[in-house]
Parts: sequence; structure tokens; C-alpha cells
Amino acid sequence: MKHILAIALSLSTAAGIFCAGAVKPAFRDASLPLEQRVEDALSRMTTEEKIGIIHAQSKFCSKGVPRLGIPELWTTDGPHGIRPEVLWDEWEQAGWTNDSCVAFPALTCLAATWDPDMSALYGTSIGEEARYRGKDVLLGPGVNIYRTPLNGRNFEYMGEDPYLASRMVVPYVQKLQEQGVAACVKHYALNNNEVNRHTTNVVIDDRTLYEIYLPAFKAAVQEGGAWSIMAAYNLYGDRHLCHNDRLLNKILKEEWGFDGAVISDWGGTHDTREAIEGGLDLEFGSWTNGLSNGASNAYDNYYLARPYLDLISKGEVGTAELDDKARRVLRLIFRTAMAYDKGDGELCSEAHYDAARTIGANGIVLLRNEGGVLPLRTEGRPNILVVGENAIKMMTVGGGSSSLKVQHEISPLEGIRAAAAGIADVDYARGYVGDVTGEYNGVVTGQNLADSRTPQELIAEACAKASKADYVIFVGGLNKSAGQDCEDADRAGLELPYGQDAVIAALAKANPRTIVVNVSGNAVAMPWVKDVPAIVQAWFLGSEAGNSIADVLFGKVNPSGKLPMTFPVALTDNGAHATGSYPGAKREGSDILDLEYKEGIMVGYRWHDTKKVKPLFAFGHGLSYTDFAYGDVKADCKEMTSDGSMTFRIPVTNKGSVPGAETVQLYISDPKCSVTRPAKELKGFCKVFLQPGETRELVFTVDASALSYFDADRHKWVAEPGQFLASVGASSADIRSTAKFTLK
Repeated sequence: MKHILAIALSLSTAAGIFCAGAVKPAFRDASLPLEQRVEDALSRMTTEEKIGIIHAQSKFCSKGVPRLGIPELWTTDGPHGIRPEVLWDEWEQAGWTNDSCVAFPALTCLAATWDPDMSALYGTSIGEEARYRGKDVLLGPGVNIYRTPLNGRNFEYMGEDPYLASRMVVPYVQKLQEQGVAACVKHYALNNNEVNRHTTNVVIDDRTLYEIYLPAFKAAVQEGGAWSIMAAYNLYGDRHLCHNDRLLNKILKEEWGFDGAVISDWGGTHDTREAIEGGLDLEFGSWTNGLSNGASNAYDNYYLARPYLDLISKGEVGTAELDDKARRVLRLIFRTAMAYDKGDGELCSEAHYDAARTIGANGIVLLRNEGGVLPLRTEGRPNILVVGENAIKMMTVGGGSSSLKVQHEISPLEGIRAAAAGIADVDYARGYVGDVTGEYNGVVTGQNLADSRTPQELIAEACAKASKADYVIFVGGLNKSAGQDCEDADRAGLELPYGQDAVIAALAKANPRTIVVNVSGNAVAMPWVKDVPAIVQAWFLGSEAGNSIADVLFGKVNPSGKLPMTFPVALTDNGAHATGSYPGAKREGSDILDLEYKEGIMVGYRWHDTKKVKPLFAFGHGLSYTDFAYGDVKADCKEMTSDGSMTFRIPVTNKGSVPGAETVQLYISDPKCSVTRPAKELKGFCKVFLQPGETRELVFTVDASALSYFDADRHKWVAEPGQFLASVGASSADIRSTAKFTLK
């Protein structure tokens, strides 16, 4: 027995399991500075062990150092909820019964709250769910810029404006990482469309790169302190972004001082030498294409696995890059998997459902409300007809890697019926048939949405019921099927699918109180916009979708969401399409498509405002059930210096009869400049809650950075002396007050 015990103790010591009384190595002492721990661990590792921690060992985890007791690193897809478990080496479901989660609203909805406090709540809540499930890295949030409304993955991002995305991503990252779970901010960078995402080479000038497409990533790194970054699939400068020296080394690590790990998107790595030199730290998902086929359990064949070790063995490459990669991965492990005070977290808690419902309701945007048809009046027990497939279809399943397995999902119809219980009668008509399937990656909704009736029969039934109803609520829009709001494909056009325009037009004729609730992560065309009195933009709202929608429709929550992107009237009103650059041109004799960002810095509202193209609904637009009056904006002085700041004050009053929140937006214009600049740019916002009759003075402070453009020739930000204009308003198209000032 003593002999067996001696062998066990010997084996445990060799494996790095340190028993009581043994000398604890420095890297295991959490009281020591992080860098000291990292260097101590690195000094104890063999070359093979360093190689072992910089590539995956399964679909979603990378190897630790068992000999030293350094644990594995477990990642999980986000950014809207914790992905269900899959088999070790497959995409198929593992068949667990305890891996359901709360689905939080999509990030377009979070951005639409224009509220950093909502972002902090989001980060805390999803971090607690990840911690409970034993995850170390959440693959999100996403901050790629909304360049075209056809991008199938726009619903995962935070809109078209770099300033808004920057302010919203920082609290998410900070609060997520307070839970001991690393943010992996994605997809860095220029991944602004899904079609041809593996073969698109983005051609872009430096000014546009720095002004539009990098600021949110920079804020996540320098202000949020992000511990990891996911590199994108596409190319820039003819080099894939998972091993792009300029983006990963020169900008991310050297200019911004990023000390975390760069993680490849699954299947985004293509070459060992480029990965060694190009800044990739942790390789996931390579196989053959990383997504669907390849040799089973081929992790030793990854580009940063045996091929890297072979190059070192042959003396063809050194180990300096390897040490840097291992050092960065160790930092990530020590910050997450080896953070001993993380606690247990929470999963599917009441607090998380409340958070999802609150964020969802705060992000819903009231686009139109003629005659005050909303909120719904329930005097006399009205008859409410709900129409549309999206009123009953589960939206948490599908869409790509953000697809989830939820404990429950409240549909819009269920939410409306629950809110109407005892005060209104609710009926339902299908209206149209879209995608009746309900399965993604082995998660099955269990819904049977099959309907054999013709479009004419469905419209006839809906209109017959609508003519007898007091209110009609059409719930439609997009879904998460391929070619809509879904990864790996873009939309075919701006219009609604499945003949919904015809359904809405018919309902509007049958009942003048027809309300349209558009569920989507993207702008859609609305040829019927003036035919219906009310339009609500509802996004993909997650587990509590129906309750969030009902809270707004019935007035339990006064809508306060604002659009984080412009809704164009037509696709050609968008800069990427007006210039004819999307989706790129195939290079002769190659699979590569060159996609030139010809609109440059004129993205979204910048294009519309500067080119004087009237939008369907402007960036920042969103109505309320109350009215807000803006006073005159006042500057604290007439001039500011390049090293000083300028403060603007504006009173805002709730002139209506119900409490509500308004997001006041500050835009800066440089009318006379040596370079082309947008008509105005968002440089501040403040969401304020006011009781009826209450007035608050809002204060905005800007410095020279808010007045600057990026001078590519000098590689620096420049604010030219002269006159500037500060505009304060309720949207980019609804400016209420302006003030002039001068930069000396």
C-alpha cells in the first residue's frame, strides 16, 4: 500500500499536481503580478508545450500544460448567449440536457438602447452564464461596422457609427471580464459582408480604415481592456486577416498596446509561416476548411502545431515569435481559467430573464406613430388581431454561430396574449408562410409551422379577421434563415421576403389601425410606410422577445430606442451600393474578389447627410409616447485650444403626460476643411429619463479628438483651426439647436 501511495505521489508531482507542503511555483501564486507569473510559467515550459497551447485540441478548447497543472482554455460562441455543447471533434450536439441558456437580445438591439448602462447589464449577465457553464472565452461581442444593409451578420454588430459602437462595446467588455470570462471582440477587421467572406480582399484607404472601421476595436482594447481579439476571415492588402502583419502586429499590438491573444476565426488560418510572422496567437478550427470537412482529430496538423514545430526543428524559424504567442495565451489562461476567485455564476436565473426583457424593451424603436395609435387602448376590451409568421416562429435557433438552445422563448403572440389577459381579446392569422423549418446544428425548435394554404387564401383569411378587429398587429420582417439575417450569406435585396409587402398592403386597406412590428437585424424597404399608422422595429430579442414587445405595445414601457443604423428608401441610397462597389469584382485568374470601399468615410448617415439623400428613417431616429422639448444649446466659451476642451449645455423637458427617456445626440461639423469631411459626425450622446414636466440640463464636453480627421500621409489625427458647428438633436436628421465655436 505504501508503495502504491509513493507511486501516486510521484506521478502527481510529475503531472504538476502540487500537494500540501510542496513549494508552490510562482505562476500559481495569484498574489504575484501577472507578468511575473506568466514569465515563470513560460520558463518552465518545453518548446513542445509552448506549441501545444497555441492551437486547439477540440472544436472549442485549447490544451493547457498538464505537467504544470495549467488548465485547458474553453471558448464558447456568443455574443447573445452561451452556445450549447457539441461533441469533442464535431459540430453535432453533445446531447446534454443542462446546457440551455438565456438568449439575450441581438447586439443591434443593444446598440439601439444608446445606453451604456444596458451594455454593462448585458456584459454582467452573459458573463455570469458563461462562468456557470465553465467557459473562459466568450466569442464576442462583434463591432464590425454596418456598411451595407445586405450583410447577413449585421444583427450581431453595433450599427453603422464608430463612436456609438465604441461607447457601447466598452461596458460590455469590462463587465463581462469582471466575471473572469474573456471578451473575444470580433471580427477584426473589415468583415462587413458575409458573401465571399473567405475570398474577399478589402481595398481601403488609411483614412477610412482609421476613422470608420477601427475605432470600436481600439476602444474595446484600450478602454475596455479586452483580453482577446478574433481575427476575421477576409483579406486586407492581399493577406488574410488571421495572419495580417499590419492589422495584427503593427496596429493592434504595437500602436494600441494590446497584450492579449489574437484568436483565429474557425477555419481562418491558411499558412504556417504567415501565421508565425503575422500576429496570430491561438489557432482554432482549421481542419481543412474549419467548418465542415477534414481529417478527424487533426489538431496536431494545424498550421501552428506540428508544421510549426518542424520549422523550428529544422532551424528555419526561431522561437522568439513562439514565446510571444505562448506568453499571450498564458496571460489569457491566468486571467480566466486560473482566476481562482471567479465564483460559480448563474444560469437561466430570474435576474437574467429580467435583464433580457429590460434590454429588449429599451432597444425597441418606435419608428412611426401617426394619430397616437400606440400604446394600445384597452378600454372596452378591444379585439386584437395578430398576423404573421414571425409572431409565432422561434428566432433563437438559426443565424449561424450565434444560434442558441434556450430554456424558453416567449413569442410575440404569447407576449401579447399574456399582456392582454383580462383586458383584450386576441386572435391570430398566419398571413404568410416563410421558413417552416426549425433546426440548426442539431438544436430543434419542435415547432410545426407547415401550412399548405396558398398566399391568396392566407391573405383572405387575415383580411376577413382584420376587418372586424379593433387593432391589427402584423409581426413580420426577416428571420435567421440562410440569405436573411444569417452567417455565411448576405441578403438578396432590401425588400421583405415571402410576399409580406402584399400582406401588409391588404391589411392596411382592411383596417386603418394596422400596426407593423418588424423583427429583423437589418433595415428593410417599406413601400407601405405611409399606409400604416404605426411601425415598431423590434430586432431579435431573445428569450423574452414577446414580453419585451408587449411591454412597449401596451405602454408598460415607454419606447426609447433609437436606430443605430440608417434605413434607406432604396438600396441604391446606401453608399456601398450607390458607388457600385458591393460585393466586389473577381480578380482575373483567381478566386479572390477585390472589394473597394469606394464610399470611403461616407458610411451610413454620413453618406445620406453629405449627399443630401433623404432616408426612410434616419440614424438616431426613435419616437416616444411623450414629447421632449429641446432648449438652445450653449457653449461655455467661443473658442477652444487644441489642448483644451469645450462644454455644451442644453435643457431638455418632458412636455408630455407620461414618464420617458430621450437620447440627446451631439454632432460636430467642420464646414471649411482642407479635406472632404462628412456633413456632421456623432461625437456625444446622453440618454436621460424625465418625469412629465421635468427639465434637465445635459452637458457634453468635447476635446480636439472630436474635431479631428485622420491624416494618412502624416499618420496622425489632425484638428484644423477654424470654425466648427455643434448640433444637438433627436436624430441625424432632426437637429434642434446649433452652436458655433472656433478652434484656435
